[in-house]
Amino acid sequence: MGYEWAPFYELLIAARENGEGLYGLDCMPREDLRRIRSRDRHAAAKICEMRQQHANAVMIVLFGESHMAPQHLPRVLREMLPAERVITVLQNVDALYWQAISGQAAAVSIGDDVVCVFNSSPLEKYESYRLCFETWNAAADDMPDFAPAVYNLILSLARCLGFRLDSPRNGAQPKFLADSLPEVVNLSSGGAGASWEATQDGFFCEFADEGPVRLRSGQVRATLEERGCVYLPGTNTFLIREFQMAAVAQEAARFLHFACQGMRYSDQAKTIEDALAHFGSRLLCPGLESSKPQTENPGESLYQAYIKGGITKSALRRMFLARIENREEADLMFAKISKLAGL
Repeated sequence: MGYEWAPFYELLIAARENGEGLYGLDCMPREDLRRIRSRDRHAAAKICEMRQQHANAVMIVLFGESHMAPQHLPRVLREMLPAERVITVLQNVDALYWQAISGQAAAVSIGDDVVCVFNSSPLEKYESYRLCFETWNAAADDMPDFAPAVYNLILSLARCLGFRLDSPRNGAQPKFLADSLPEVVNLSSGGAGASWEATQDGFFCEFADEGPVRLRSGQVRATLEERGCVYLPGTNTFLIREFQMAAVAQEAARFLHFACQGMRYSDQAKTIEDALAHFGSRLLCPGLESSKPQTENPGESLYQAYIKGGITKSALRRMFLARIENREEADLMFAKISKLAGL
């Protein structure tokens, strides 16, 4: 995240000791303001889910300053929760600072449901920004940022197949796809993200009926050594040690399949996932050649059938979205893929 950890630690401890629940609202990517309205809707949907779980609680939501503008998150919340009272608390707005100083006030009211509080002067605020940016720029000089390339591959594949990026629910589309993008961690030598590996006592990357289970770090490292990257659905994390386009494209397709499943993992769907991952990689990297004969690789056969016009985009979307709950459903879907691919 780039900010000092200590204040967040104190905040999280206080929330855990005094609250009914503690939830994360933010989503990736955070640096692109063109998606700010989509992220407003994503946050509001999560808040509505929390309200259903904690019907009588007073909810405190901490979110970025840009989202606090009247036409952003506050407006979306009022539309989605019309019976709730929403009070917006802003912090250190420059235009209101001198008004507060002249009245020797620690806060300024802006209408009936908005207040701005102050704990620093504009000079202190922007000096803090400057120091923070210097830290980020220094870190950026030491480590390549793979996130834009990963997101571009995911969104390109989604658009190519006709998926919407902002659907509010799972069904014929994945839910809030653009807001569910994975965290991308750089594990290349010398990168600041390399310490991530050393600080993990295991890697969450698969699910069972009772919840996430650990996949041994050795298995993850073996995949990283062989392919240079791996997608971990349990934490929605993309690990990259070496950027190999075809391998990254394949893992991007795995993420898209996982998102289409409502961010739920089923081990029964592994063969389907493998086929769609290979298909997605071929679609994004047409120069990739399969190491197996077409008859042994349903993903390759699926790709060949698609480029010849034998499979439609709507049929492919249904494959990505199909929920596989047991072995029988997996066998039926695999047989359908094999038939469509001409195997």
